[in-house]
Formats: sequence, C-alpha cells, structure tokens
Amino acid sequence: MEISVIFSTYNSEEWLEKVILGFSVQTFRNFEIIIADDGSREATKNLIDKLRSEIDIPIIHVWQEDNGFQKSQILNKAILASTSDYLIFTDGDCIPRKDFVEVHDKFREKGYFLSGGYFKLPMDISKLISKDDIINQRCFDLNWLKANGLPSSFKNIKFLSSGLGSKILNFVTPTNASWNGHNSSGWKQDLMEVNGFNQEMQYGGQDRELGERLFNKGLKSKQIRYSAICVHLDHKRGYVNEETWKKNHAIRENTRKNKVVKTSIGIDSNL
Repeated sequence: MEISVIFSTYNSEEWLEKVILGFSVQTFRNFEIIIADDGSREATKNLIDKLRSEIDIPIIHVWQEDNGFQKSQILNKAILASTSDYLIFTDGDCIPRKDFVEVHDKFREKGYFLSGGYFKLPMDISKLISKDDIINQRCFDLNWLKANGLPSSFKNIKFLSSGLGSKILNFVTPTNASWNGHNSSGWKQDLMEVNGFNQEMQYGGQDRELGERLFNKGLKSKQIRYSAICVHLDHKRGYVNEETWKKNHAIRENTRKNKVVKTSIGIDSNL
C-alpha cells in the first residue's frame, strides 16, 4: 500500500459504516484502512467483517479493551499496524469526499505534514445521509444539503471551491495549518521519531500537541483546508471534562516552552 488511512471509533456503528463507504469510492485506490478501535462492542467488529466482504479496500481492525477515553494509545497501535510509509488521519465520524485520499497524495512532501479541516453537519442531515447519497456524492452537493435544511453560511464555500479557487482559499485562510486529527497526514518516519501521540493526554488537544512536536522537530505544514473535504457527522461528547482539559493544556504549554520533540509515553510503550 502507498498510503494508510487511520481513524478512531468507539461504539458508533451507524457513523462508522458511512465513513467506510466514503472511503470505498475514493478515486485514489492504493491505500488501506486502519480502524483504531478504543474498546467498542462486538457489533463494531461484526460490521467491519461485513464491510470487508463488500468493498475492495483492505481493512485492518486494531482493537483495545475499553479503559475510558484512550484515543492516543489506540492511534499509536494503529500507526504500528500500518504497512505504508505515509499516513492519513481522520475520524470515524467524518465522511471523505471521493478525492480526499487523492488530495493528500498529491500534496504530500518530505519535510511537511498536511493540515485539513472538516464541515460540521447538523444531526438531522447526519442521520439522513444514506449509502446511495455517499456513493453518488450527494452529501457533498451544496444544493442537496441546502434542500435538506443546511443554513446559508460563508463556510459553505468549501463545497464550491476547486482547482485554483481552492489553492487561493488555502493561502488566504487565517486558520493555522496545525495537526488536526480529523484531517491531517504525514510521513510514518516523522511520527515514529516524535514517538507518536502523547498517551498521557485524553480528549482535548492531543492532536495539536503532536503537531507542535513535529514543528519542534523542524517540519513545516501545508494548508489543504479547501482541497481535502470531509463532512463531520454530529454526535454527543460525553468524554469532555474540565480537569482533562487543564491537564492537556499544561502538557501543551510544556511542549511549546521546552521545544519537546519526543513524548516519553508514546508509540514505544506499545512495542
């Protein structure tokens, strides 16, 4: 495989199926899917086994026991399970447009990581999207989305931009080209050298902290916010708490202040 696509999941079979279907219709085909499963029930495994027989993209299911929110750890295990030298990271609630992997492949470059974004959908549209809507890409058609209740917004330009227009928007956007867990990619060697995700961190900023260590290592980033498009399916976030946010904030402050490159509790703790 030229590329490994990694995304996490936890007891969310309906959303997971939609995401996998999105990857099944990609224009770029030489990639594998690695599902980083942070302790899901048997129903998730059964769904993955079913989809393996229905699509022609290899799927690797990396599972660990449920021990609370341990996304950093399962992502590190997924990195170790990958068989390619270039890794795309997204989430198990983000449906990729059909050129998503192609865009990451087109813009990848040694010495850089790529930074994309997502488009948040409301719950009613998230549930409405069907298999046929994904296969025929209606869920990326602004007219279809607006007909189904999507409000008008400048952000909707993501569905209209392409080619030179996308490049201009990528250049002028004020959004930092940080490592965003829902849409970023980089070289496996770089991720191994910074020891992957910091497993001391639970929800809140662990993706950005990885990117900050990649910057400390000397990497630069490229903005592909208006080129690599995915839609985010709505869901509750019961794992968010203030104590964890404060802890993660302190870790990120230390990473930036002391120019930390390699986390002490990362990939190598899973070897």
